[in-house]
Amino acid sequence: MPDEVTISFDGRQITTAVGQSVGSALVTNGITAWRDTRKQARPRGLFCGIGICFDCLVTVDGAPNQRACLVEVREGMEIQSSCEPNVHSLAEPEGGRG
Repeated sequence: MPDEVTISFDGRQITTAVGQSVGSALVTNGITAWRDTRKQARPRGLFCGIGICFDCLVTVDGAPNQRACLVEVREGMEIQSSCEPNVHSLAEPEGGRG
């Protein structure tokens, strides 16, 4: 059994450990925001990390409004955001998308 899977996020191939949630896979690959709020277009990603809030919504394999913190990654999974993703090196200080 492989230790890693490859998934697609907004067309970008990323590799992550088997058993991770979509949210943790995105964050460990430097992607910290994948949705904007409706009113002020503020970036959102993981907040609670346990499925209580709805900040981490993504589209998974065509199914919209999936909580990234609850969905386990699978080989070949296609994930789409609803905003411009905030992608930065993990060595850089955290911050918004500017």
